[in-house]
Amino acid sequence: MSSTQLSSGGTTEPSGAVAVPMRLEVVVVPVGDVDRAKRFYGGLGWRLDADVSDGSGYHVVQMTPPASPASIIFGMGVTSDPPGSIGTMVLAVDDIGAAREELIAHGVEVSDVFHDAGGSLGGGFIADPASRAPGPDPERRSYASYARFSDPDGNGWLLQEITERLPGRV
Repeated sequence: MSSTQLSSGGTTEPSGAVAVPMRLEVVVVPVGDVDRAKRFYGGLGWRLDADVSDGSGYHVVQMTPPASPASIIFGMGVTSDPPGSIGTMVLAVDDIGAAREELIAHGVEVSDVFHDAGGSLGGGFIADPASRAPGPDPERRSYASYARFSDPDGNGWLLQEITERLPGRV
């Protein structure tokens, strides 16, 4: 099994391959029912940025999670991907417990908080639940505590607690 060394230096140097700034702006989320998805994400307190329909069957909705610079879009005629086909999208949260409780208060079924049983960072991205341990990371390391939930179509979301950013990620 291989592992990746996380940088512990004061800065993270860009690879130099791309000089033009590229920012993740929008993620396309495939849904089967636009109105149901709009109610679900709106019920989470996500901001409605746009709801555009041209009358011919094309309908796009854009919503943004609280404090996020990136948004999601979904609708009819937006993607040919099957509804619910996204396995994991990550939402960074300051407090995993508070975020989980807020989602539950909005009627969302959320997994218990978990961390990597091996103690390495990245446990939320391990597909095998047997590799996870219950509860937040015992050392409360940043990037190491997780909880999962899905939208009504089955698109997966992962809450990841980040209390201190890696160098270069401020």
